[in-house]
Amino acid sequence: MMQSLVLDFVTNATIRGVTLLNSKFFHLNIFQCKNVLIEKVNITAPGNSPNTDGIHIGDSSNITISATTIATGDDCISIGPGTKTVRVHGVRCGPGHGISVGSLGRYKDEKDVEDVVVSNCTLRGTTNGLRIKSYEDSKSQLKATKFVYDGVTMDNVSYPIIIDQKYCPNNICSKSGSSKVTVADIIFKNIVGTSATPEAVTLNCANNLPCQGVQLHNVNVKYAGKGNTTIAVCNNVHGKTSNVAKELACL
Repeated sequence: MMQSLVLDFVTNATIRGVTLLNSKFFHLNIFQCKNVLIEKVNITAPGNSPNTDGIHIGDSSNITISATTIATGDDCISIGPGTKTVRVHGVRCGPGHGISVGSLGRYKDEKDVEDVVVSNCTLRGTTNGLRIKSYEDSKSQLKATKFVYDGVTMDNVSYPIIIDQKYCPNNICSKSGSSKVTVADIIFKNIVGTSATPEAVTLNCANNLPCQGVQLHNVNVKYAGKGNTTIAVCNNVHGKTSNVAKELACL
């Protein structure tokens, strides 16, 4: 697997004004780094190209992504275990799989993900919008906590807001597994636009470990298709809503 640009064990780096085009795998992979600024970067690959994540971050801290455009066949930005203090601002994403945290809990000894702020971003034609995903039978005990998503515009996004604690791709895990991943203190605010499916909000948390402190404020994302039936699906989640389209106020 070839990655276009890899930063491993780097402290104090700036990547500015470069274009990453048609990587065979992740375009930019950041591992065990501190204090990295990614600014005015363009990342482009076909929407049907597999595993061509734009920017993947793992076990890193103080990572800022600003004024960047990402169009790929997988996550525009994926934030993996052990990552803390991430700022994503002014990013345009699409096509791709959106801005994702996870998958979490697949391997033993994974560390927490904490303090993520995504602001003033636009997602266009992506399969997911803002997503947090963890394995149903997670192997490690960790937390995903203190996330703020603020000022995000969705344009024809299939699943705009999604927390999935029952992630189990290709049936590789036990469906009856009990989660060890705590998802808590997640705020979605000022999220507007259109959904390509009726399911504009999906909060599917673990039976044994419900999501806590999930908040939706000023969220108005509507299904753009025929019938205009916008829905929210909420399972095992605790939190509150304010000024949210009534179809989405399931907390």
